[in-house]
Amino acid sequence: MTTQNGTQRPPRNPWLLPTLSGYHRSWIGRDVLAGLSAGAVVVPQAMAYATIANLPVQAGLYTCIVPMIVYALLGGSRAMSVSTTSTIATLTATTFVSAGVVSGSDDIPRDLVTLTLLVGAILAVARLLRLGSLVEIINKPTLLGIQVGVGATVALGQLPKLLGVSQTTTGSGFIRSFVAVVEAVPHANLATVLLSVGSVAVLFLLKRFAPRVPGPLIVVAAGILLSAFAGLPEAGVDRIAPVPGGFPLPALPSFEHIVALLPGAFAIAVMAFLETTAVARGLRGTGDRTIDNNQELLADAAANLVGGIFQTLPAAGGFSQSAVNRDAGARSQLSALVTAGLAVLVGLWLGPVVSLLPQATLAALVFVAVFGLIDISSLRRLWRISRRDFAVAIVTMAVGLTAGLLQAVLVGVVLTLILLLSALNKPRIRVVGGDGGGGEGGSGGGGGGELVVTLLAPLYTASMLATEQAVLEAVDAAPGTRRVTVDCSVMQDVSVTVIEGLRDLDRELTGRGITLALTGFAPAVLAMLERTDWFRMLREAGRAG
Repeated sequence: MTTQNGTQRPPRNPWLLPTLSGYHRSWIGRDVLAGLSAGAVVVPQAMAYATIANLPVQAGLYTCIVPMIVYALLGGSRAMSVSTTSTIATLTATTFVSAGVVSGSDDIPRDLVTLTLLVGAILAVARLLRLGSLVEIINKPTLLGIQVGVGATVALGQLPKLLGVSQTTTGSGFIRSFVAVVEAVPHANLATVLLSVGSVAVLFLLKRFAPRVPGPLIVVAAGILLSAFAGLPEAGVDRIAPVPGGFPLPALPSFEHIVALLPGAFAIAVMAFLETTAVARGLRGTGDRTIDNNQELLADAAANLVGGIFQTLPAAGGFSQSAVNRDAGARSQLSALVTAGLAVLVGLWLGPVVSLLPQATLAALVFVAVFGLIDISSLRRLWRISRRDFAVAIVTMAVGLTAGLLQAVLVGVVLTLILLLSALNKPRIRVVGGDGGGGEGGSGGGGGGELVVTLLAPLYTASMLATEQAVLEAVDAAPGTRRVTVDCSVMQDVSVTVIEGLRDLDRELTGRGITLALTGFAPAVLAMLERTDWFRMLREAGRAG
């Protein structure tokens, strides 16, 4: 499509199946192979993540079906694989514990339906308000601190299962998990420990030396075979709860704990969107369409709203399975539909086989998956580059390990907002005095009778007072100043607070016998300023324009 002047206009992204726009039939083989490869990772991994929240493994299996299909219809990332993640599963566990929800190992509680629907509703409201870019104010150090806290808490919480003591303490926090490990050591089962060590070793070795080999699938298959033919149950190795065959069916939510679930739902919604957009941008290839945050919000919201009805965990884009999908050559979301189809086959026909899986094997999958979140090298990098960002990461991590992960998300968001307001509060001006000198945030001295102040950033409520003080300091540093001209060309909008601040600056300078002139306003800003008597007086005196 071309415009009237002949220039090429980029094609609009269709709202339905956007990644199939311009699809070539030659890509089908790659997409099918990529979908099967990703399924070999995501299906066992999602079932393992369900156990973090003490949910039956079919909840994780269902999360590989419904949200993945919905994202494939609406999402903009070609290689994204949407199910659940270790962070989301851990926050789900924490939310249930905080809300007093009892989650068993046999039936999916209706509170899970409520929680996932709440997450979808929050994301939908954010989409309606077009808040896609607003969520990105949460900075990398905050996310790193949350990830390290999640990794340490979940990894420690899996140790009792790796020792042969079936209990889930992840949602109770790091300290409770540590106590559970200490209590579990005397009761460790030797056969379970040997299976756990072998499973973890195979996963780490394959991840390190053969990353293209589906380690989770190999470990799961080996665990099932050993359980069926090597007498592991007789040696005291626990199996997972029986997996009922069938397709995910609709269920009604429970309203018993809805108020108590809301804080956790907000935290999960924030993290789900952050993870999805981060993975989408990380996977974006050369020539792919730009990732639209609001489109991703819509896809995330729909995946959770529809998924919630079908008893899934809250859904988000996962990096590990998405990376497998991309590396296997995925060209569109057709690969995700293949992965969902594989999960359907597992649910319909392989339930009795999956029920043979040892509990320790699933715990090993979780342990290895979350161990990578404990990113010490990134913490060291923050220490070298910015001690302030390092402190933000450490504080967020410490809150997560001591007070809980929901509190860590809240503290992380608050710290981010504080840092943002601190940055906005700094004046961004260039002052040139009578001698032609000057620089950002400083004065050229001069004494030439006039200072020219250029705003290098728009004025906000948070920066108005600091900017006013910076201008007055520049005047103090240039004795003999009789006129101050402020160039406001950078401003495209103005608030009442900023107008009041400019009027205060005019009053202060007038009291010192100095004339203030304001120039460079955009038409929209002028229209607002003209509604004030003060600015009209400036215009009549030739001091504004």
